[in-house]
Amino acid sequence: MIKVQEYKRLILQEQFFKAHEVLEEFWFPRRKEKDDTTLIVKGFINAAVAFELKKRGRAKRALEVWKTYEKFAKKISKKEEEFIALKAFIESYARNYLL
Repeated sequence: MIKVQEYKRLILQEQFFKAHEVLEEFWFPRRKEKDDTTLIVKGFINAAVAFELKKRGRAKRALEVWKTYEKFAKKISKKEEEFIALKAFIESYARNYLL
């Protein structure tokens, strides 16, 4: 189960490492799989990592990791409403925090 609401709550609280961990619970057992869902979740993990790097003063590295998020976010299809909403949330947050 992907804990999207908990991930969003932690992002808003700037608890980026914990947000990363919440999604890693889903991703880690599937990390060798190459299906779109697993890769999309990996992208959202990278978004949280990018925010954490920015928080730690590593802005250049944060933007590099953000590019990995963007690569995986392209896999979100129009029928995946939960991921579409999460993508909108993360990218809105990034415009204010990261970019």
